[in-house]
Amino acid sequence: MIVMKFGGSSLGTPARIDGCVDLVEGEIRRSPIVVVSACGKTTDALLAAAGKALAGTVDGTPIREIHADLLSGLGLSSEVLGALLDELETLLTGISLTRELTPRTRDLVMSFGERLSARVFAGALSARGIAAEPVDSFEAGLVTTRSHGAAVPLPPSYELLAGSLFEADGVPVVTGFLGADEDGAITTLGRSGSDYSASIIAKAVGAAQIQIWTDVDGVMTCDPCLDRCAASLRRLSFEEASELAYYGAKVLHRNTLIPAMEEGIPVRVLNTANPFDEGTTIVSRAEITERVAKSVVYKEDVCLVTLASLRLKSAAELLSASLDAMRVHGVGVHMATTSESTVSLVTENGFDPRSLAAALGSLEGLAAVRSEEGKAIVCVVGEELKGNAGVLGRIFSAVSAEGIKARMVSQSASEINVALLVDNDQVEAAVRALHRELLLSGKEAAA
Repeated sequence: MIVMKFGGSSLGTPARIDGCVDLVEGEIRRSPIVVVSACGKTTDALLAAAGKALAGTVDGTPIREIHADLLSGLGLSSEVLGALLDELETLLTGISLTRELTPRTRDLVMSFGERLSARVFAGALSARGIAAEPVDSFEAGLVTTRSHGAAVPLPPSYELLAGSLFEADGVPVVTGFLGADEDGAITTLGRSGSDYSASIIAKAVGAAQIQIWTDVDGVMTCDPCLDRCAASLRRLSFEEASELAYYGAKVLHRNTLIPAMEEGIPVRVLNTANPFDEGTTIVSRAEITERVAKSVVYKEDVCLVTLASLRLKSAAELLSASLDAMRVHGVGVHMATTSESTVSLVTENGFDPRSLAAALGSLEGLAAVRSEEGKAIVCVVGEELKGNAGVLGRIFSAVSAEGIKARMVSQSASEINVALLVDNDQVEAAVRALHRELLLSGKEAAA
């Protein structure tokens, strides 16, 4: 048994959906379970519709048009989605009347993307003569915490999901991204959470492999938009892939690998537009290459926070207080360094400025606080970094040659990553310099 997850870009047109159906048909002997994201830009359209409803205007037309085009192109009846689209319209009307959009209601609105997608894909399989059943994960047993927008599965999920999916009539086509809390309210696992859903389901059913079908040829040595010499990686360890996801690689959701790691299930990242490419396989053991590292990734729009003790508190006390303040106000922290009486923190990106201001305000009695936005983390990742005494010198030389001075440097205890803090506008130069210094041969770097 395998799990095949298809992302929104792979499901954006009738032709792309047909291509995905081809892929499922080719794996029928391996008893596939399909996990789907919302088709194309549906999630964005749903959020826009919710925003309009909050302002008093009910307009589900864009969502209806997206799916009418898909159904027509696939030769499917509009009745496949009629009841679900009417349910969405009723929900939007309720939002417009109450002028309220809570995190719980927002998750409910967003759930329609995957629910519609599962029915379209199951219909396309059935039209091909392949028995298929759309399955709403929140009804199939994916029980989560109540953290709307960032829910995680609870232990009973695995047994419940296995029971439901083994009883499905034909190929189960499961909604990614979604679960339900113990009260039955729909929750979401965060943007790109369909990858996480696939991993949860794979663990539940004891799958032999997870296939993540997307629009690139696997995990790359760097962002190809920044360096045209970027190439796909054939093999990564779970630890390497986790670090890449944590520091900004957009191919995988950073929680995706946890259930797969726990069960040792290989994960393959593949391209629906280039299905004959072998993509990237992620497994338990690292493969050491002749390169100095595996990949260079980056995360923009983080914030550097510096706290200097006013009462000569120890670095340990100041660090503990600052991390507590960030946690209480919901601001994630990526990196931290200390001196005798100073602490520097780098936030997650996507932070709420009001939450960060509140967190820093609560620390003003303890320290002089300074924050600098517009920063970015550039990170080199690879098992090859372990024990390489000369690599830090090469990293500093490469970025220095571009006139870049890192504001902060961090290496993990595992030694498989080195992260630098730079300005947002220095990301492209830093990534290219590090990619060409550490991952390319002389001939490739000169190209």
